[in-house]
Amino acid sequence: MSGPLWVPDDERVASSAMTSLRLAVNERLGLELADSLALHAWSVADPGAFWRELWDWGGVLGDRGDVALLPAGPGEHPVTGVRWFPEARISFTENLLHGRGAAPDAVAVVFEGEAIEGVEGLGDGAGPTRTLTWGELRVEVGAAAAALRDAGVGPGDRVAAWMPNTPETLVLMAATLSLGAVFSSTSPDFGVNGVLDRFAQIEPTVLVAADGYRYGGQSFDCLGRLAEITAALPTLRATVVVPFVDAEPAGVPPGARLWADVLAPHRGTPVPTERFPFDQAGFILYSSGTTGKPKCIVHRAGGLVLKHLTEHRLHGDVRPGDREFYFTTCGWMMWNWLMSGLAAGATLVLYDGNPFHPGPEALFSLAERHQVNLLGVSAKFIDSCRKAGIRPGESHDLSAVRTICSTGSPLGVEGFEWVYDAVGTDLHLASISGGTDLCGCFVAGDPTRPVWPGEIQGPGLAMDVDVYDDLGAPVGPGVKGELVCRTPFPSVPLGFLGDDDGRRFTSAYFSRFPDVWAQGDFASWTEHGGMVIHGRSDATLNAGGVRIGTAELYRVVENFAEVTEAIAVGQEWDDDTRIVLFVRLADGHALDDDLVAEIRRRVRTDCSPRHVPARIVAVEDIPRTRSGKLVELAVTDVVNGREVRNLEAIANPDALSSFAGRPELAS
Repeated sequence: MSGPLWVPDDERVASSAMTSLRLAVNERLGLELADSLALHAWSVADPGAFWRELWDWGGVLGDRGDVALLPAGPGEHPVTGVRWFPEARISFTENLLHGRGAAPDAVAVVFEGEAIEGVEGLGDGAGPTRTLTWGELRVEVGAAAAALRDAGVGPGDRVAAWMPNTPETLVLMAATLSLGAVFSSTSPDFGVNGVLDRFAQIEPTVLVAADGYRYGGQSFDCLGRLAEITAALPTLRATVVVPFVDAEPAGVPPGARLWADVLAPHRGTPVPTERFPFDQAGFILYSSGTTGKPKCIVHRAGGLVLKHLTEHRLHGDVRPGDREFYFTTCGWMMWNWLMSGLAAGATLVLYDGNPFHPGPEALFSLAERHQVNLLGVSAKFIDSCRKAGIRPGESHDLSAVRTICSTGSPLGVEGFEWVYDAVGTDLHLASISGGTDLCGCFVAGDPTRPVWPGEIQGPGLAMDVDVYDDLGAPVGPGVKGELVCRTPFPSVPLGFLGDDDGRRFTSAYFSRFPDVWAQGDFASWTEHGGMVIHGRSDATLNAGGVRIGTAELYRVVENFAEVTEAIAVGQEWDDDTRIVLFVRLADGHALDDDLVAEIRRRVRTDCSPRHVPARIVAVEDIPRTRSGKLVELAVTDVVNGREVRNLEAIANPDALSSFAGRPELAS
């Protein structure tokens, strides 16, 4: 077996925050935790002590109180009934804007949009660029908070953003949480129905929307759709338009006001200083909604302060003054995650647009321009760069990049190897996995341990993660099963909005294994203590009674130069299920008999005979969610003649037409 792709040197280990916390815990509690594995074991065994020590070590601002964990009482659910820091008072915004020693004139936020012809950026293909210092950011948040208060926003009210990934969205979020109100966002490429499927459920008091957005060199108008959306949201007291495409947008709906005009009377108002209970609702995120209307997941603000602290500072080794970037839209939980980088003292680098515009090296150029230290992308982005044959480590100065994070879907061995071959040899490649459900990670990177090809390094701190078989028994390395978390953690959501008795929430996460969190990930341990995610367990292929993860099939098929991407589903056939593989071919290639035979041969050799597709079919496009994830369940429904219940959740719903009524699937 080949060795690890990267091993941190002694200096990297010693200087990491992971080591700093471990040594602090040893000193304060008289322990002898030898490494990060021992730190994790202790954090799982005594989660109350871990989160209390993390609060103090991390310099969390707020009144902690003496009790870190109050167990569930009689008749309460043992996970959802736990109270974290029941005596605490904390402000998400105060922690976000503290700066961790940064001077007021130091840069807190850098925004860059797509390159636009005739509009200057920083040169070298950069788009229009703006910066906010820590001082300017606080001024903007103070003004926005005062404007929201003028609109009647208070604790528990909902503020919605239909926005690109811009500084204004960040300012609005921080201002909302400073008032004890709840923030929710979605991206401007959602259509009217997609926006209303989300925002109509949460009944917002204020809606902030951009006049449009840019993607792939084109501009798209939002104002026409905005008029329909506001008409369908009767709880709105104010609608605000942020000029993004045009400095003076035409067609602003009646009654809506421009962002600058709303904030202008309040400039100079300080950021509110009130602290709230740890369980104060802070965010509403949404399930993908591919099987019906999205579920509105309500997250506690205090829980995300602590959970994101572990993931930025410890697992990502983000340090005060670092520059942190993650490619995301405001409709994906990674946007919320990225914003918490400010609480680690990092400067956020924001980008909105197509990550491949004007070419596949666009994000690496951005990383070079802004000297990014943590570069976050999707596994699909890495695989696309690999297939494009680019070598950004040779064409760009990426010496500032210490960490590359990958999420969104499983990253295969070839993706790991490409990063270390084509980007840089002395990098911490942190593949991470979690979800919107916890707005964080179950398994993550560890800057003090080796990186092995194709493996996520291990569980997140204080996350009691395991893999269970169908009977609820733990399995050993190499055996695939359900990813679970056996004990509570602070970012367990408060619940689903409107689920007053909690039954829907309990059913979603605790019905498979009572009292054990399971959200539908198919996974296996490795012999190094790492983990491989094989895809969604509800999308696993069950051919001949054997469960097969789609990710391992994709890793083989997408290595073919002729194949751009693939999706595999189960077709009900002859009282069983057979695997159907759909492929989108690269330009200039056809799905002939030789290619079909070679795909089947390689799948049989590299996976198993059980993995070999019964049918292989070429399609023009493959449907994805707006965060880039394959919509296997929707394709499964189409192939099996069932109705797809929520097309609005799919970024390219027209692609589904390629899967319906295929003659190849009739025999």
